[in-house]
Amino acid sequence: ELGEPPATLPTVGTNLTDLRLPRKVTVRELGGCMGPIWPSYYSECSALLFVVDASSPTQVSSSCIQLLSVLSAAPLASVPVLVLFNKIDVPCYMSLVEMKSLFRMQDIVSCATQPITMLETSARDGTGLADVLQWLRTALKDPS
Repeated sequence: ELGEPPATLPTVGTNLTDLRLPRKVTVRELGGCMGPIWPSYYSECSALLFVVDASSPTQVSSSCIQLLSVLSAAPLASVPVLVLFNKIDVPCYMSLVEMKSLFRMQDIVSCATQPITMLETSARDGTGLADVLQWLRTALKDPS
């Protein structure tokens, strides 16, 4: 049982959250506005979750540029990446097919050096959360 999903707000700074998968894993959440300092954390990164607001077509281009920048960083060359298209609970969200097309994910995946997985999620209602946790367990080679 995952319990009630937390209240959601855009990340403005840095948040740390500990998860038990069953071993303890620390998740460092860095808001999009923190992009200039992201590289200072790359060397500590074992897996990467990249969250995209699927309800905001105006942010697609900047999110795509940020994703390409992250994927091209040398310290992340072999780090598994999970791209989360979030806010699928919002009536105006773009589907996974639409997001993959706008991001040209097929091209990105074929050129990337790291394994990339994509999921649709809703941080508000918890949709996809179990899949995210399972991906983390697998990516971090943590027994279920």
